[in-house]
Amino acid sequence: MNVRRVMLDVDKARGGPELIDIAEAIEAVAGVEGVNITTTEIDEETVGLQVTVEGDGIDYDALIDAIGHTGAAVHSTDEIVAGVRIVERVPRTR
Repeated sequence: MNVRRVMLDVDKARGGPELIDIAEAIEAVAGVEGVNITTTEIDEETVGLQVTVEGDGIDYDALIDAIGHTGAAVHSTDEIVAGVRIVERVPRTR
């Protein structure tokens, strides 16, 4: 499967890896062309992150392993985009 975008919910310890270290580990994964890491929440012990990765043929398993090796933890995969082109999410109207 040609994975083009992955959005992950990731936590790291406040004293854990720096964002630049996580980005560097992600960028080294096969197929990754770009990464965006945004802090979404900070509490006493952890920092919540939204990680968005784009590329062509992203190695999903290697991506999850790379993040884990930094000391951060993937809580969920919130979006996967795959195929020949990127299809943007269309919000539902009610």
